[in-house]
Amino acid sequence: MSDLLKKIDARTKLAGTNKLEILLFTLGVDARSGRKEVFGINVFKVREVMRVPEITRAPDMPPAVEGMISLRGALVPVVDLAKYTGIEAEGSRDIMIVTEYNGRTQGFLVEAVDTILRLDWSAMRVPPDMLTAQMGGLVTAVTELPDGRLVMMMDVEKVLSETTHYDDSHLFAGLAPLGRTDRTVFFADDSSVARKQIERTLDAMGVKYISAINGLAAWNELQKLAAQAEMRQMPVTDMIQVILTDVEMPEMDGYVLTKKVKTDARFQGIPVIMHSSLSSIANQKLGMSVGVDDYVPKFEPQKLAETLTRLLN
Repeated sequence: MSDLLKKIDARTKLAGTNKLEILLFTLGVDARSGRKEVFGINVFKVREVMRVPEITRAPDMPPAVEGMISLRGALVPVVDLAKYTGIEAEGSRDIMIVTEYNGRTQGFLVEAVDTILRLDWSAMRVPPDMLTAQMGGLVTAVTELPDGRLVMMMDVEKVLSETTHYDDSHLFAGLAPLGRTDRTVFFADDSSVARKQIERTLDAMGVKYISAINGLAAWNELQKLAAQAEMRQMPVTDMIQVILTDVEMPEMDGYVLTKKVKTDARFQGIPVIMHSSLSSIANQKLGMSVGVDDYVPKFEPQKLAETLTRLLN
């Protein structure tokens, strides 16, 4: 455990290099297949790994929520990932991965943690459409280990959204229309939950948008838009006025996407907003170092709308 935590403490050195570290974990042997699948979570979101303390079983909780624990004075909800994913896992899950992002802390019960794997985002592949449709976007990326096993990256934002049943309608209340029909935002995010929240915000503002599911898809689409603008003999700024990007994305992360945009003269004058659940000061500084014009934490539609209104006007 201590070796894992030492590696976790060094994680910020990877940002901006299109590299990441993922913590591998298992949920137990699936009774239906007899296999023990490997899952991953970005180390950026891991606060610590620990033995599960005594869990207080609260009434009327969703099936996958085991209850809560007190962690250094803070109440932390605990989610059993095997129950959430529908895996009929044999064996106990007495290891807890404590995750922290966007100001929230939560614990995930797993059977075991394996190791921390360092790799390039380009090695993270977008899962097949069939898998995405079946699991509703729970698996955002897949990579292959040297021994041939596949590692599935989980969208923890989706897990929390569906296990907490958090009513976020008030977050969008009072969002004012921009009052302009000639503004388009281009955004990239691999999380289906985040994409829906961005779309709700832009719809409330009456702003048109174009989207992509990761950084590489975004870069390819942006180049197509630039080529179209050149053919029409018009600047790209007539087609899109703001680029909004997540940080963690398979194939190409938000840092590299921003670097490419900022070093391409065709996109001069288009501001880039980094939109991420990795909202620490360190991550914001890393974003600024690659040319990001603004930084907005995820799941704060009011702040996103305020920033977009300022830049689009």
